[in-house]
Amino acid sequence: MPRETVSHEEGAIYEFTPDLDPIATVDSGTQITIETRDSLDGAVQTDEDLIESVPEEVNAATGPIAVSGAEPGDVLAVEIEAVRLAEDRGRVVTIDGFGLLDGREEIEAPRTTVTPVADDTSPDAEAVTDTVIEFGDHEVAVDPCIGTIGVAPASESYTTLVPHDHGGNLDTTDVSAGNTIYFPVFQDGAMLAMGDSKAAMADGEMCGTGAEIATDIDVTVAVIDGDDVAVDLDRPLIETAETWKTVASAETMEAACELANLDAIDLLAAEHGFDPTEAYMFSSLVGGLEISQVVDPLVTVRNAIPKTHCRGPF
Repeated sequence: MPRETVSHEEGAIYEFTPDLDPIATVDSGTQITIETRDSLDGAVQTDEDLIESVPEEVNAATGPIAVSGAEPGDVLAVEIEAVRLAEDRGRVVTIDGFGLLDGREEIEAPRTTVTPVADDTSPDAEAVTDTVIEFGDHEVAVDPCIGTIGVAPASESYTTLVPHDHGGNLDTTDVSAGNTIYFPVFQDGAMLAMGDSKAAMADGEMCGTGAEIATDIDVTVAVIDGDDVAVDLDRPLIETAETWKTVASAETMEAACELANLDAIDLLAAEHGFDPTEAYMFSSLVGGLEISQVVDPLVTVRNAIPKTHCRGPF
C-alpha cells in the first residue's frame, strides 16, 4: 500500500472538538507521512523573537484524519515509525505566565534561545538527519517526540494546549519513533491530528517548551475492534519495546497519578485474574510512575508496566 502524505498546509486544528471535519480519510492499515509545523507557527526564528504571552492559537495539529471503520468503543492504534526534523533549527522559549517556575524573580520571561541543528548542509533539504542541536556551546542529542497528538473527544472541546482523555497536548517523550500509542475512539472516524514536535525534550518540559521544531512523521494507523480489547480503554496507552505505559492527565499530579494507576491495575487484573486490591498491590511492585509534563493547564503522568508482567490488552 503506497504511503499517503497529509500536510499542515492542507489543514491544521487548534482545538479538538467532538464534531471535527476531516481533511483526509484513510483506511485502517494505511501508512501516512504527516507534515507538521512548529508549535509557534514559525514566529520565532532568532533569539530576538520573543513570545510575550501564550498565543491564542498554539500547537497546530495537522489534521484531522478520519480512519474508515473507526467507531465509538473501538481503539485507534498509531504506530510511530519515524519523526524526522524538517527544518534547521528548534527554539526554546520562556513565556510570562507559563512554565513551572513562572513568576520567580530569577527567571526571565520572555526569553528565546534558538537551537540550530548541527551540520545542516542545505537550507533546501526536505529533512534534517543530524544528531544534535546546539544550545549555546552545548550539544544535545536529537531525540524527537510528538507533543500534541489525539482524536476527537467524547463531548467537550479542548484546545491543542490541553491534554485530556482524548490525548491532545500530552508532551510525553515516549510518543516517539519505535513506539505505538493507542487512543479510545469517541467519534466516528476517530479524527486523528498531531503536531507540536520537539527535537529534544526532557520529562516534565519544565520551562514550558522543548526544542520546538517542524517535523515529518511516518505512522501507520489501524482500528482495533472494541470487542477485541481486554479492558475498556478510557485514556491513551503507549506501547514501547519493553513496557506498557498508561497515560493520564488531571488538574493535580496526585489526581493524574491515581488515574494512571487505576488504568494500570485494570491491565494487571485482566492479565492475571487479580481482584482490584491484588492488582493495586502488584502495581506497587512492578509499575513505575513517570512525569510527562507539569506545565500545561492539566499535568500528565504515565505508569510503566514491564511486558514481563503484562502482555497487554490487544
